[in-house]
Amino acid sequence: MTAERLLIPAFSVMTERFASAADLMSRVLGYPGYAYARIGHPVSSATDAELERFARAALEQGVPMLVK
Repeated sequence: MTAERLLIPAFSVMTERFASAADLMSRVLGYPGYAYARIGHPVSSATDAELERFARAALEQGVPMLVK
C-alpha cells in the first residue's frame, strides 16, 4: 500500500493462512477490498520447487494488478 501511495507500481503477496489478517489490515488502513496475490503456506519450510510454484502463482495474479 505504501508503494501505491507513492505512485510506484507494486502488488502485495500473502500466504493463504494470513489472508484474513491481510483483509482486516486493509480495512483498518482504509483500503477495503485491497487486492493482493495469494500463495500457498508455509513459505519458510517450502522446498525450492514449492517456492518456484508460489512465485509463479504470485506473478500470475500480480501482473494483471500492475497493468490495469
